[in-house]
Amino acid sequence: MPRRGLVAGPDFDDFQRRFFTPSEVAEHNQPDNLWVSYLGFVYNLTPLVQEFKGDLLLKPILEVAGQDISHWFDPTTKDIRKHIDPLTGCVRYRTPRGRFVHVPPPLPRSDWANDFGIPWWKGVNYQVGRLSARTRNIRIINTLTIQEHTLQVGALESMWEILHRYLPYNAHAASYTWKYDGKNLNMDQTLEENGIRDEEEEFDYLNMDGTVHTPAILLYFNDDLTEL
Repeated sequence: MPRRGLVAGPDFDDFQRRFFTPSEVAEHNQPDNLWVSYLGFVYNLTPLVQEFKGDLLLKPILEVAGQDISHWFDPTTKDIRKHIDPLTGCVRYRTPRGRFVHVPPPLPRSDWANDFGIPWWKGVNYQVGRLSARTRNIRIINTLTIQEHTLQVGALESMWEILHRYLPYNAHAASYTWKYDGKNLNMDQTLEENGIRDEEEEFDYLNMDGTVHTPAILLYFNDDLTEL
């Protein structure tokens, strides 16, 4: 494990998140910043939009910016869903919103270029991470400044990934000891693995406000002013 100052941990200059929440994907909903998710993964389609800027075939993609489009796909084949075209009797991609980039036309056309290689939805060039299937809230309290922030995180994220989320609020977050219930947290493990249970469903079942009982992680300053 590399070290930064007195604190062991990953180099955040090259750190890459593994998980993104649906709300984070939803923030990327403009043509110059367009993400979608499907079949459990998150994709940044901004380069694709820039490449085909002005093309009418972008319209269905622009309409779903920031959304999950798993319903477009066959979960078994990982390909766009298909159907029998009633006019031609041929198997065609099912595109209720209209044909989009890299989907062949229903009939042969001389002006359609098919030399693009792999369709955008079959490759991993645009993939940025996994979609968090389950999210939860966690409170982070800085015992030095008494500042408190509530973060929405993925249930499978490690504590290092949660720390990375917290950096905009505290650039020296890695210079703190992270504790819950008086015990040091294992930063390589998830919240659940550290014994921080997600009890929101239980509170819902009991008709109680779970936000009042959001678990709190306490941060204790180590006095090394680690630069990230």
